[in-house]
Amino acid sequence: MAKGGNPKEASVPRPGVGAREHAIAREPNRLLKLFRVVRPGLVSGASDDDPSGVATYAVAGASLGVATLWTILITLPMMAASQFIAAKVGMVTGKGLTGVLREHYPRVVVYPTIFGLVIANTINAGADIGAIGAAINLLVPVPIVALIVPISVLILVLQMWGSYRLIVNVFKWMTLALFAYIGAALLAKPHLADILWGTFIPALRFDSAFLAVLVALLGTTISPYIWFWQANQEVEELKAIGQRWLWQRKGATDRELTYAAWDVNIGMFFSQVIAYCIILTTAATLFAHGKTQINSAADAAEALRPFAGNAARALFALGLIGAGFLAVPVLTGSAAYAAAEVFGWRHGLDRKPRRAKGFYAVIVGATLVGMLINYVGINPINALFWTAVINGFLTPPLLVLLMLISNNTKIMGKRVNGTALNIVGWMTAVAMTVAVVALVATWGKS
Repeated sequence: MAKGGNPKEASVPRPGVGAREHAIAREPNRLLKLFRVVRPGLVSGASDDDPSGVATYAVAGASLGVATLWTILITLPMMAASQFIAAKVGMVTGKGLTGVLREHYPRVVVYPTIFGLVIANTINAGADIGAIGAAINLLVPVPIVALIVPISVLILVLQMWGSYRLIVNVFKWMTLALFAYIGAALLAKPHLADILWGTFIPALRFDSAFLAVLVALLGTTISPYIWFWQANQEVEELKAIGQRWLWQRKGATDRELTYAAWDVNIGMFFSQVIAYCIILTTAATLFAHGKTQINSAADAAEALRPFAGNAARALFALGLIGAGFLAVPVLTGSAAYAAAEVFGWRHGLDRKPRRAKGFYAVIVGATLVGMLINYVGINPINALFWTAVINGFLTPPLLVLLMLISNNTKIMGKRVNGTALNIVGWMTAVAMTVAVVALVATWGKS
């Protein structure tokens, strides 16, 4: 600092590129600095293990045993690459993905894409709300139907009247609930030989049952909604340190991109460890004892009791509750961000409802419709599992758009993807497309 300068100036975030780097650098405590780095990516990764994901991983383990453990090794780099690209787009453009799509692509592309995302997210949120109720019912003898409305209201209150910082901090601490699945996996006592075989020897079948599980695994793991959430949260992070105007938010330093990479990689690794443990738990208990059919993720928790004890059942249920309360706001929030940016509405979790009416209307509408889904008699496991399949169908076209955006120099400038990121990104798009096409080709044949 120059002589005679104001000593307070060193603590004021600089406008424009490097503001987040500067804000993080000012934190003297290394642990707190890590917490400031690891934020949107960790929440995104944890929310990806929502009850729909839990149900899908549980179905995979119960119906196919350890035969799908190898998919985790494949999906981790795919998930991390696509998520980092989404984060980078948000950081470089200062906008969410929908805002970028709206500016650079025709409406005939943008509107159907966002409409599909909002519908899928709403169905997913409804299934997750029901799963939270079912998991609470496992621990407390309260009817599930009596829990649906209070759960929905509690989630809405947090989203509508909590500040962005409060919401993110609550979400971040709720990720701890997912450690319950690691505990459940240990209590299941799986055989080491089975673990190694399932993890490192890929098993493939080309019947519709196996391919439906594979597409659901890909769809629930590489989920489009967390791309939209990630990009928007990068923007929210900048707004939270004073970068209110678009010109201030555009651009990112090398160190800021490194921070984002660490954030995303840690979040996605955590997400996939949890997914691995869920498959392993149900494979070692349900599949091993011939219990290959389950009706909900809560049923999976209940079914663990005879084989792994009350503790495993309780841990599975607690993890499901935490995952649901984390995922539903992310689902409805990402839908609201997408809709608001399409129509040019004010948006952001730090805005009061009266100043972002359209944004919060989508959150309320998606939550209420999701809540009502639980009263129309849809089978819980079908809702959860087929939501993952729907996401599997949505992912290829959205990922292609994401790759086109991130390689467009008019949008990204010099921050277009490098060779390695492009290879993984396009391979992910191809793999998702091939899996979906193969599933469609086998429908009705087995």
